Amino acid sequence: METNTNSNVSTMDALTFEKPKVEDGADMWELVKNSTLDLNSSYKYIMMCEFFAETCVVAKEKDELVGFVTAFIPPEKQDTVFVWQVGVDPSQRGKGLASRLINDLVQRVSDKNVEYLEATVTPSNEASQALFKKVARTYGTNCEVSECFAEDLFPGDEHEAELTFRIGPLNQ
Repeated sequence: METNTNSNVSTMDALTFEKPKVEDGADMWELVKNSTLDLNSSYKYIMMCEFFAETCVVAKEKDELVGFVTAFIPPEKQDTVFVWQVGVDPSQRGKGLASRLINDLVQRVSDKNVEYLEATVTPSNEASQALFKKVARTYGTNCEVSECFAEDLFPGDEHEAELTFRIGPLNQ
């Protein structure tokens, strides 16, 4: 992988990995809308691009958004980057794009004293569970799983519990 430190763009194959721009928010929303991910408001994706661009990554192929990760560093946990959502276009599934997005994110926050990566995953989301366990193996570190939000916290009957996957320390 090549990284151009002047523009914060890295390339691999025909894909580019870069910080999102506010114009990417609508494409992120569209990608999620056409997937099984929880759809947030379009405002959330635009806001993430504007205020959390340093901890978010978009993947593009020929200037078309094909994947993204939204993440942030919680004020109470400055040593942790929390991954909110990872989205991959169906055309890119099975190619390791989600792992590449997470690895790009970890590289981007390595100078911010981030030692841990966290994400919440539902018990039935085996693909995301496998992704975060793979990230732990890639970095040769721990992956601790614990309950985060119980099912009864969510309104209605359609949302499972959320488990926290805590990976780290990353910089061993």
